[in-house]
Amino acid sequence: MQSEDAPWVEKAKRLVRTEMVRQGATYEDLANRLAAIGVTDNPPNLRNKVSRGTFTAAFLLQCMEALGTRILRFDP
Repeated sequence: MQSEDAPWVEKAKRLVRTEMVRQGATYEDLANRLAAIGVTDNPPNLRNKVSRGTFTAAFLLQCMEALGTRILRFDP
């Protein structure tokens, strides 16, 4: 990861984690919700992906869909 990407990686991680907290969802819950929309992954893999923050835009959208997020709030 290039250093100029670091703030964006942090923002991506924060988006997923914030939505999980808002929904009261654990990584196990997220895995189950993703499975319900046809995305197979397990809690340890999800935890690692989110922790790294270097996931795809598709994964971010899948998580937001699975969590029922309709509006994303970005920090100013």
